[in-house]
Amino acid sequence: MTSPVIHRVTTLDLAVRPIAWPFAEERRAEIAAHFAEKQRERPKIWNGRVLLGRDAVFTDGHLSATYFETDFASFLAWRDWGFPDPAVFNGFGMGALRTSDGAFVMGEMAQHTANAGRIYFPSGTPDLDDVRDGTLDIPGSVVREIGEETGLTTTDYRAEPVWHCVVTGPSIAMIQVLNLDMPGEVARARIEANLAREAEPELSVIHLVRGMSDLTPSMPRFVTAFVERQFASR
Repeated sequence: MTSPVIHRVTTLDLAVRPIAWPFAEERRAEIAAHFAEKQRERPKIWNGRVLLGRDAVFTDGHLSATYFETDFASFLAWRDWGFPDPAVFNGFGMGALRTSDGAFVMGEMAQHTANAGRIYFPSGTPDLDDVRDGTLDIPGSVVREIGEETGLTTTDYRAEPVWHCVVTGPSIAMIQVLNLDMPGEVARARIEANLAREAEPELSVIHLVRGMSDLTPSMPRFVTAFVERQFASR
């Protein structure tokens, strides 16, 4: 994998268009068989509609790209088979919760999810609920994912205006720092209490990252690259 590149941007222009994806159409039978196998491993995953991107351009603090709709099975096959269509990227928003005592809050994905055991900031592959007037609303997606995964709302944090777009091969993680007005242990306790109320939470463990020694191989490279940059700038 190529070394991560981080772009700081203040505006996102992400149009959603009806684009046919040749990979999904030409390999439909293989994709269906692959997804059936994944469902046998984790019966809770489902083949919903998601959005993938193409034609990303960074210019003068601005990111523009075009998104199109596909099914989760095609996305999963594309990811698991080593990203065979290089024109496509997985571009998603992440809320980097930072506590008043400087810790970053991350969640470990539960075993029933497609990314079981991975540790990162609240996020999710964009879907049709994130589309507003023909554009992809990444800020809204971040708010939604934060609420679904942690129970925290916009009254609990202050969002910084800059997006840290971490490009790692076929992925673009659009990360926004969300400053919590509470220390790490309080934040963790609140999120854990919320998880305890859910029948099947997406997260199994809450991790506090206070320094480089807290980074682990279970964290994707786009997450560790962002955190390393943040700690280096302190």
